[in-house]
Amino acid sequence: MNEIPPTHARRQLHTRQVSCTGYLRDDGLIDIEGRLLDTKANDHQSVERMIPAGEPCHLMHLRLTVDLDFVIREVKAVTEAAPLSGCNQITPAYQALVGLRIGPGFTRQVNLRVGGVRGCTHLTELLGPMATTLFQTASGLRRQAELERAAREPGFDPAQPFFIGTCHTFHPEGEAAQALDQRWQEENLIAKRSHDQ
Repeated sequence: MNEIPPTHARRQLHTRQVSCTGYLRDDGLIDIEGRLLDTKANDHQSVERMIPAGEPCHLMHLRLTVDLDFVIREVKAVTEAAPLSGCNQITPAYQALVGLRIGPGFTRQVNLRVGGVRGCTHLTELLGPMATTLFQTASGLRRQAELERAAREPGFDPAQPFFIGTCHTFHPEGEAAQALDQRWQEENLIAKRSHDQ
């Protein structure tokens, strides 16, 4: 069943599938793997070749290895299928992302380093959902690390929940944000008390 029912008869022409998965590595770093797959329902003539219906016109993979401060430590980009033979030549350009911190200003820095002719449109677009996948993957890990640090260091004060103020549900004066903030304050207090014992 479709999430949004169609209002008219129609036929499928193109499908783009984007998937992102987050992994915690044994060394404490986080791998975020992104995959982009484009297929068409009909044969498609690219500049260089005919791409049969259902075969990938784009199949690309990107892996970011990130620390708990959200700094990119390693990048691996692979173009497995593309409409042009030269598409895979740009993948080394994504090494320019090493050292960037995923957070405010990340999109601007990405565009400066691999935007336009400095990168691949599809690999670069994949970085957006990969960044949000990192937040989903790492938020609990970061929180646990902060609580452990608060238990060890008497003067350390864990950060407030980073997502307060980022959407209408987490409006700073809203019910969800207030409840979350209260829970975090209680957790912080418990962690600090464990240090004092």
